[in-house]
Amino acid sequence: MDIECPVAAEKRADKMLEFLRLQRSAAAPTLCLAALENYCLASPAVQQAAYYVWQPEQSDYLPVTNQAPQLLEDYAPDLSAAELRQQLLNAAATSNQAPQSECLEAKGWLLQRFEFAAFGEGLLVIQLGQPEQRQWLQGLVASLVAAQQASEQLLQQQCDLVKDPQPSLRVLASGELAEQNVALQGLLTQTQAELAQLLPSNHCALVRSSLLQERAIEEVESSYQDTILHWTYIPILDQQQVLVRGKDVSQTVKVNREAAQAWRLYRLITENSMDLISRHAPDGCFIDASPASWSLLGYWPEEMRGMQGLSLFHPDDAAQMHSAYNALSQQGYYTMTWRARHREGHYVWFETASRAIRETYTGSVVEIVSISRDITRRVLIEEHRQRLAEVVQANTDLILFLAPDGWVSGANPSAQKALQVAAEQTFAIKQVLAAEDYQRLRTLGWQQAETTGVWSAEVRLQPLQGRTSFPASLVLLAHRGRTGERYYSLVARDMTERERHEVAQRKHQEELAHTARLITLGELTSGIAHEMNQPLAAIMNYANASLRYLQQAAADESLAKVTQGLQRINEHAQHAAEVIKQLRALLRKEPRRLQALSVQQVVHEAVRLCQWQAGSWLISITTELPEQLPAIYADRVLLEQVLLNLIRNAMEANHQALPNSASEIQVRASLTEQQQIMIQVSDQGGGGQQANLEQLFTPFYTEKKDGLGLGLSMSRSIVEGFGGELNVQRLNSGGLMFSCCLPLREKATTASLLTK
Repeated sequence: MDIECPVAAEKRADKMLEFLRLQRSAAAPTLCLAALENYCLASPAVQQAAYYVWQPEQSDYLPVTNQAPQLLEDYAPDLSAAELRQQLLNAAATSNQAPQSECLEAKGWLLQRFEFAAFGEGLLVIQLGQPEQRQWLQGLVASLVAAQQASEQLLQQQCDLVKDPQPSLRVLASGELAEQNVALQGLLTQTQAELAQLLPSNHCALVRSSLLQERAIEEVESSYQDTILHWTYIPILDQQQVLVRGKDVSQTVKVNREAAQAWRLYRLITENSMDLISRHAPDGCFIDASPASWSLLGYWPEEMRGMQGLSLFHPDDAAQMHSAYNALSQQGYYTMTWRARHREGHYVWFETASRAIRETYTGSVVEIVSISRDITRRVLIEEHRQRLAEVVQANTDLILFLAPDGWVSGANPSAQKALQVAAEQTFAIKQVLAAEDYQRLRTLGWQQAETTGVWSAEVRLQPLQGRTSFPASLVLLAHRGRTGERYYSLVARDMTERERHEVAQRKHQEELAHTARLITLGELTSGIAHEMNQPLAAIMNYANASLRYLQQAAADESLAKVTQGLQRINEHAQHAAEVIKQLRALLRKEPRRLQALSVQQVVHEAVRLCQWQAGSWLISITTELPEQLPAIYADRVLLEQVLLNLIRNAMEANHQALPNSASEIQVRASLTEQQQIMIQVSDQGGGGQQANLEQLFTPFYTEKKDGLGLGLSMSRSIVEGFGGELNVQRLNSGGLMFSCCLPLREKATTASLLTK
């Protein structure tokens, strides 16, 4: 065997690479077969080589290239095509070549028969230069078989690359693209990107590492805009190439990132939530708990793990644990309100919502997730509201709930009974109020309640069923809801008993006043006797003188004197009659008769009654009474009694302080800025102690040796009954000044109606 020179060997290797390249690139069959012929002819032992293919349209075999010779056209056609085919197949069964000598030994050889026998097989006919060079043919055949296997492997790889649904490519050792599949081309079209933009940034380094380390490198991530890819580098060592397979994991990565973000958010919520988030085994044992367990129960999450949930339950709530497990097993969720024991021993009210997590195939409960909220404050508020509701229901006062339009939306039992309404009956507030009271409520009550939150008044309530109206002390409260709407509560107290008590008290005061008048009458007896004696003495004197003049009857001048004397007798007699009339009025017990009174007349009358005693004690009573004072509304006799008490007290104070000296008492009247009539009585007495001034109006308190201590007390009660007030103050000069303030007629009318 001749040794092949290096140049010829390199040339033949190039021909083989060209053939394999055409096979890999799926070139036209004629080009591939022509490259195969050239590879065979590059062998030094091959003289001629031709490849025949079947042409169905011509029903004949033709050579692929025009350079192929007609190697077998001179042999006789004595052998049938079937026989020739069978011999060729038998020869090929033991080797991959059919020696031409064996073919030539077949009798009746015809090229046409040979070609027909090779139908569908394809024939590679090789002619060697010398018979002894058959060993070259064996090497050539072996190289062709290896080339065929390599070609089939490349075709298989190419087929796998084409069929791969994932974007894939084969690259050379330098990282340059050798081939790509349709899926990758579609991805490039879809993303409008270059291949380098989709591959990892260290693509070339990954290719080298895969070949050097002879291992696959998996899940190398790259991203372009919204597309995320995972690449796997698989080395093809015999070809020094790398198969790069990609996978679009955009949706998966997005889902995983969202899941990771959701988990981080869940952890953030769990760690910062004020509610207790816990996981439990089916028996209630704690698996885990959020940090809120420390602030709510006094346990750290580490201490909660492994703790039995039942150990935290209040004994009265333990039965709910079993109910919860049954409900979770059947329905999958359960909500309960219970008391949890704090580490320090007290109990905390919890509202817990639980949900069961089941095993996928069996459906059994494997875990329980619970969220517990501290509702202690809410429970206490509800209990407080319940107590208030019970207080409202049991209260003896009338409690009504009003809407802004004046309709009553609710009433407690006391109000239902007093107003004679049913429990569910609705009515307007104006139906149970007197007309003037409802008008006050509309004009004053709503506005003041909205401004200050409360308004109070004295009213009369009228039951719906025709019962007699009754007095009530009313308080209107204004409330504002969360959304800003207004609503009202009305609390009224039946003042019937108070009215009866006041009537009885007034009667008692009148009895005391009558008693005081009798006492005063006893004290005034000597004065009255003196007052009566003077007119009577004058009457007697004038009468005697008149008799003497009449006895003389001398001249007309005497008759004139008789006439004058008789006139004087008449005047003094009228004065005596008036004194007796006032005395009888003072002693007579009569009901109060409120009427318009002139301040000047009442003051002058009281002063005139005390004038005789004042003169005997060297006391002068001066008055300052403006002419245009408005009228007051009071009982004449009671008001005169008050002024008599004040003037007599002033006289006694002056007489005690200045027993043998002249003194003065001042009585003034004026109109104040508050539209009240003020009557002031000032003395020049000692004034008493400042700390004892207010006690002067206390019943039975007196600084007189022979006094009862009822005068000033009854006087203040009488003045307050008129709607006024009676006060005292010490003067800088040392005496006292009593101030009696009385309302005008209009205001006194309202005050008297409210105190009736």
